[in-house]
Amino acid sequence: MTEPENSQPASDAASAPAATHGGLGPRWKIGIIVIALLFVVMPFLFWRSTWFGLPLSDQQIEENLSDLENPRKAQHALTQISEHILRGDSAAKRWYPQVIALSRSKNDQLRITAAWVMGQDNTQADFRQALAPMLADDNPMVRHNAALSLVRFGDASGRADIVAMLRSYAMPAPQAGTLAQRLKIDDAVNPGTLVARIKFKAPGNPEEQELEVRSKVPGRIERWIALEGASVAAGEEIVLIAPSHDMIWEALRALYLVGQAEDLPDVERYLRRTEGRPSQISTQAGITAQKIRERSRTQ
Repeated sequence: MTEPENSQPASDAASAPAATHGGLGPRWKIGIIVIALLFVVMPFLFWRSTWFGLPLSDQQIEENLSDLENPRKAQHALTQISEHILRGDSAAKRWYPQVIALSRSKNDQLRITAAWVMGQDNTQADFRQALAPMLADDNPMVRHNAALSLVRFGDASGRADIVAMLRSYAMPAPQAGTLAQRLKIDDAVNPGTLVARIKFKAPGNPEEQELEVRSKVPGRIERWIALEGASVAAGEEIVLIAPSHDMIWEALRALYLVGQAEDLPDVERYLRRTEGRPSQISTQAGITAQKIRERSRTQ
């Protein structure tokens, strides 16, 4: 293997005492090769560990579903179960009880994914029954996925949450304290993105502490409600997050099926094409609005 040009390890090695006798010694060369391999292999291992498209055997799915200490493995298994369902593999039903069990997990990502998976098979009454209480979940993405999945059962009980997907999300402060903003207006966010920090002092502890505030929804920073350095109360709204294009698209498609006349103002806000927004959104908004009007006339 050729040694990488301008690599920091090679520079360090060149100045070491072992390199004074006719160039780099064999141990240094081996060290440089190992470090170079790590720069190539480590990103691949990280990608492999976070990419859910890697196929799993049935045995691996079983093992991952049971690995409660590694939620990402269970999440990977859930996505693979969804693939089985979409392929029409009836054998996937043997995992349905575990999917329902994970829909009640304390881990947000597992509940989000389980809600999505249960929408892939709208023939299962047990799935519909498990989805209904998820509409009251603390996590907005769990509620959204449950509402969208219920639509596939012909169930419009989550319509209010679907309409909420078209609106900006007002993120509440999880802790009272002093707000330290991290992101600017129009910065993109995803679930888990660090948006701000809250500095506070806990009772009996004189040292100042920091709590990370992470987004629970995808989108972009629309407006800061609380100013930098402001004192905020727990539960107080601190920032508005405009919905992502994917959220808007999915909500419009669902409202085509279950939308009512009172939803039209939210739908029609997306009729106008704007820079940076996919044209398919305004097209879908028009189709959805038309369908809602037709349905309203016949009710």
